[in-house]
Amino acid sequence: MKNREFDIVVFGATSFVGKILCNYLVNEYTEPNLTWAMAGRSESKLQALKESLGSNANEIPVIIADSADAEALQSMCEKTELVISSVGPYALYGELLVKKCCELGTDYCDLTGEPQWIRRMIERYEGQAKSSGARIVHCCGFDSIPSDLGVKFLQSHAQRHFGSYCDQVKLRVKVMKGGASGGTIASGLNLYKEASADPAIRKEMRDPYSLCPPDHGFKTRQHNVSVEFDQDFDSWAGPFIMASINTRVVLRSNALVDGFYAENFKYDEAMLAGPGKQGKKTAKRISFGTKVSMFMMAFAPMRWLATRFFLPSPGEGPSPEQQLKGYYDLRLIGRTERGERIRVKVTGDRDPGYGSTAKMLAQAGISLRRDVDAGEVGGGFWTPATAFNEKLITRLVEHAGMGFELESVSQAMTAIEESTVIAVAEPAASD
Repeated sequence: MKNREFDIVVFGATSFVGKILCNYLVNEYTEPNLTWAMAGRSESKLQALKESLGSNANEIPVIIADSADAEALQSMCEKTELVISSVGPYALYGELLVKKCCELGTDYCDLTGEPQWIRRMIERYEGQAKSSGARIVHCCGFDSIPSDLGVKFLQSHAQRHFGSYCDQVKLRVKVMKGGASGGTIASGLNLYKEASADPAIRKEMRDPYSLCPPDHGFKTRQHNVSVEFDQDFDSWAGPFIMASINTRVVLRSNALVDGFYAENFKYDEAMLAGPGKQGKKTAKRISFGTKVSMFMMAFAPMRWLATRFFLPSPGEGPSPEQQLKGYYDLRLIGRTERGERIRVKVTGDRDPGYGSTAKMLAQAGISLRRDVDAGEVGGGFWTPATAFNEKLITRLVEHAGMGFELESVSQAMTAIEESTVIAVAEPAASD
């Protein structure tokens, strides 16, 4: 791909995340010599966005293209090396753009969290992507860059310190503050709508390996956290709503890594609720709320009531002030087969789903364009951990308010040390 007019086109520039992303590229971060354009279906909304961004946006071109207009999408993709798409729900509006990118050899990043749609795109277009050289990278927002790159960061340190990868990794959400946008909620509701009408999708949703290649061969049973006490963090834990997409992406990364992290690799995610009785109650509330929400969304009348009266509509979401006050702190711990342990921390400085996601998505697109050699990562459907190298982590730390930090490394205990720990923890009963 050479001599195209733009390095990047932001498609869906007037969406909730698209506006944040464009403001980031115009007023917060400047990539040297980057040529880019804003695209969407409404010229008036695009012009209004340009005006709202101030004088720095005066020279940013706009492209008119609708997600259902094949001719307009083809023209747009022919002009750019890479498309960043924020137009969701992707299962409703995303396929034609992916198809055109795969046909024309145009790289692509998005922030979808819709596993059923990702699977369809891989099945339908991976052959074309490999032939054309298009690199397609889904899930470049809060789902699933912190999880997928967090595991990659942990595994790289494990390899450095232990000479092997960890075969068990778990992620725990220590703290998270942020709101939900109508677009994200619409994507989730559409997933439940599809699942309620299609038994195959319901079966797929129960398969943690649903995004792995058909010949992956993995049989390790994966763990879903409901309510449990996590001794590693001295805290009760409940389910994390993003785990359903994040775990699938991480497991796909394991399948795509040359030589695997581990053939019997285990990965799970959960939210920490605190110690003691109060922590247990909080974990139970998290679990109960999650189950009730899933149950309600499985029925069309409940979905209608929720969208009509309780949930934000597409285009609505956290205010700029709420985005700036948001943050997240994720902790990961990994174990090798020999019992060595390693802990890392992943943090972000804004609302995870929007303020932080927009910066992640922008840097992912730039990194795929600037840092990832097509000879090393060719055409096909990749995950963040398999598409990007350490340069994206550097970008995220330096320009996107994220942190990736090694907390501790522990060698395996000897048999004598283990017996001593057991003896201290479980003293012999007195006569």
